[in-house]
Amino acid sequence: VQLQAYGGGLVQAGGSLRLPCAPSEGYFSGYNMGWFRQAPGKEREFVAAIRRTGGYTYYAESVKGRFTISRDGAKNTLYLQMNSLNPEDTAVYYCAASRSVLSMIRRENAYEYWGQGTLVTVSS
Repeated sequence: VQLQAYGGGLVQAGGSLRLPCAPSEGYFSGYNMGWFRQAPGKEREFVAAIRRTGGYTYYAESVKGRFTISRDGAKNTLYLQMNSLNPEDTAVYYCAASRSVLSMIRRENAYEYWGQGTLVTVSS
């Protein structure tokens, strides 16, 4: 599975952005899917994840209530809807696919396939 995340850009604080992620080939229906981000000078961190069935989602505390992860099987696309953005959300956002056990779903090393990343910049 080769993934492509896109939709990043420059947005003002308080604004919204939606990031789609789709495979350039193959299907991710059999995978748990996640979003991670890496801010300048920081390590990559977990943002959100969704089970392959789409029935349960997981969020980092820093984005809970503001971000929503979802997947559309018919369109073979993963989404991250980001609302109430603030400058601390500035980062390169990555989508990833995992077949690991659910207990690992927040861990970066549980994900076998990664997209190339898309930059989100939030201005104050």
